[in-house]
Amino acid sequence: MSLKNIKVVLVSPIYGGNVGSVCRAMANMGLSDLAIAASRPINMDEARMMACHATEILDNRTEFPSLAEAVADCGVVMGATARRGLYRQHARTPREWATKVVEAARTGWAALVFGREDNGLTNEEMALCTQIIQIPTTEEYPSLNVAQAVMICCYELFIANGSYEPLQEKSPEAPSDLRERMFVMWRDSLLRIGFMKENKADHMMHGLRRILSRGALTVDDVHILMGIARQAVWNAERGDRNSENKDGEQMTETH
Repeated sequence: MSLKNIKVVLVSPIYGGNVGSVCRAMANMGLSDLAIAASRPINMDEARMMACHATEILDNRTEFPSLAEAVADCGVVMGATARRGLYRQHARTPREWATKVVEAARTGWAALVFGREDNGLTNEEMALCTQIIQIPTTEEYPSLNVAQAVMICCYELFIANGSYEPLQEKSPEAPSDLRERMFVMWRDSLLRIGFMKENKADHMMHGLRRILSRGALTVDDVHILMGIARQAVWNAERGDRNSENKDGEQMTETH
């Protein structure tokens, strides 16, 4: 599913750097439609610099005289605000609203609206919003930079859209018999190198099992751990042989 039917609307942005950073955040999360409502002059050089490789979004932006005109074609209009009050009590987090926005964008346009850097959205502008977004922050400092707020909201949309596919582990999870062979090798190795004594071996091996059970162990993981145990035994045996050779040389010298 595409996020192409979701527009990001900035109301009277003040700083070109913020507009450029918004473009970059949108590109990161697969959104491409930027609208500016009630625009004012901004530093476009700064905007281009901060947009980095997302200048196409900046160049293709649409501008409207008012927020009402910017969202006129949108069925769902989400307004972001840090303020609280009588008309903002139904605010929800971006994560709570994300699925609704994605579903609305399947059949029509939806908008995410962000206010001015200095004083946000007016009550009249909030009245145009069908839902209100509040990003969880500390109460001591709830105000976010507009580009940061856009990134958080777009990220939640990206995840809700199912756009992200995590990398899959190439090696399958190790079967029980392979893990048990590994633990046998580790028990022998730890005894051989003197890390533990026979009377404490069961206790120590339970601890090792607990450590290695906190995450999935793949076949490749187990082979690496078996290799470590094998190498430790080999080094211990080589050390014993060297020690025996030295002892033999010393005995020869004394005779």
